[in-house]
Amino acid sequence: MSLVISDDLVKASGLNEDELLLEIVVLLFQQEKLSLGKAAELLNMPQIRFQRLIAERGICVHYD
Repeated sequence: MSLVISDDLVKASGLNEDELLLEIVVLLFQQEKLSLGKAAELLNMPQIRFQRLIAERGICVHYD
């Protein structure tokens, strides 16, 4: 399944497509809708890098 986000929404957010994807994935991780591994995979980055990113934002890692 693919999610299509309109250009209007991207423009209204003030973010580029990659930044908007990052914000969506971080939000879903924070709400415990995505695991650490899945979030990192969706962003195409190593888990340790994603852990650092969320730590910089003050978001705790939740372990299952």
